[in-house]
Amino acid sequence: MSERAVGVPAASSPPQQQQSRSILQALEVDVRFLGMIGALAVIWIGFHILSGGTFLTPRNLWNLSVQTASVAVMATGMVLVIVTRHIDLSVGSILGVTGMIMAVVQVNYLTPTFGFNNPAVWALTLLIGLFFGAIIGGLQGFVIAYLGVPAFIVTLGGLLVWRGAAWWIASGKTIPLTDDNFKLIGGGADGSIGSTWSWVIGIVACLCIVVAALNARRQRQRFHFPLKPAWAEVVTVAVGCLAVIVATMVINAYMMPAALARRYAETHNIAVPDGGMLQIPFGWAIPVLIAVGVGIAMTFLTKRTRFGRYVFAIGGNPEAAELAGINTRRVTMTIFALMGMLAALGAAISTARLTSATNAQGTLDELYVIAAAVIGGTSLAGGAGTVAGAMLGALVMQSLQSGMVLLGFDTPLQNIVVGIVLVVAVGLDTVYRKRFK
Repeated sequence: MSERAVGVPAASSPPQQQQSRSILQALEVDVRFLGMIGALAVIWIGFHILSGGTFLTPRNLWNLSVQTASVAVMATGMVLVIVTRHIDLSVGSILGVTGMIMAVVQVNYLTPTFGFNNPAVWALTLLIGLFFGAIIGGLQGFVIAYLGVPAFIVTLGGLLVWRGAAWWIASGKTIPLTDDNFKLIGGGADGSIGSTWSWVIGIVACLCIVVAALNARRQRQRFHFPLKPAWAEVVTVAVGCLAVIVATMVINAYMMPAALARRYAETHNIAVPDGGMLQIPFGWAIPVLIAVGVGIAMTFLTKRTRFGRYVFAIGGNPEAAELAGINTRRVTMTIFALMGMLAALGAAISTARLTSATNAQGTLDELYVIAAAVIGGTSLAGGAGTVAGAMLGALVMQSLQSGMVLLGFDTPLQNIVVGIVLVVAVGLDTVYRKRFK
């Protein structure tokens, strides 16, 4: 007779392990998201040591945030695409062609019509880019949803078609931008909001975190859902506010170089101290704020709207979703149109940062966007994924690339590392899902 048959209890988890699980459950922390934060910390500390203390500096972290913006914006849309069991290999080419369209329209039509630096120029340039991005994405979505062509084939063809179209639009030339207001979207000295406004945004963000937590708790009480312990609510809010404050402090610690600070002071009528050095912080860059805004909007779309519920229902079981009355074809087409718009927004950020549109723009971005979404926890089997995870995955990918550049790694070696990281991430996700299925 076995020991269990005579009443001897089976081996249980150690008390410390059970306590850790209960704490994580009370905080409602996603273990995979927490693991990504740990992996990002290891990457940052490792590169900081290997680079001789240059990685975790305000300057490098500010540049890292700006470089991550365009990929992070596109990764939020890729979450929806992959959740519905599709793939979009054309986002890099859509970025390239919409960036070229915006540059050509701005230089040849809008600036001659409205004049240099007219506010209408940057606004119309961006709207035209978003319009063409939505048309291109919607066209691909129509072929996928209504004609039944697999997304892999349609977007693979789009990768080639739109890359060729970008070259054809400008005959292979690089098109410099003419509007200084549009260039602000890419960051830089003028494309940042400074120290004061950075703190204003930081304080507002902390207030929003508190209000969101209180509202979530009120909604749970209203519908009689289980409530988080009070201490868990306090810890969650405190950690969120601390992250915002620390990030703002680091960003404001990056000062403009002396020559750039003098030019900035002259342009903005700031008094230059006699014999003293100007200390002008960059503050949050506009493209980073755009990426954060897109992330918040996409999170709301996926979690608080009917469309978001439809997306995850289709990803979980397409046949059941269609039988439930969901117009799966229209939802699929809308997802790809939205992906095209986000690629166009990424093109605006990238083109403004480079101050010109080039034919190589967006090359291999589709791989980084897909990798960011997958590393962020989006399942290739569909039905699971988060916008926050994808944006964190974009930061992980850009951190790897930035760190390898600091260490002098060649581009082929960078691609090898990124490929290995992607395979490892998918493998760990597969193991995780099998273990907790």
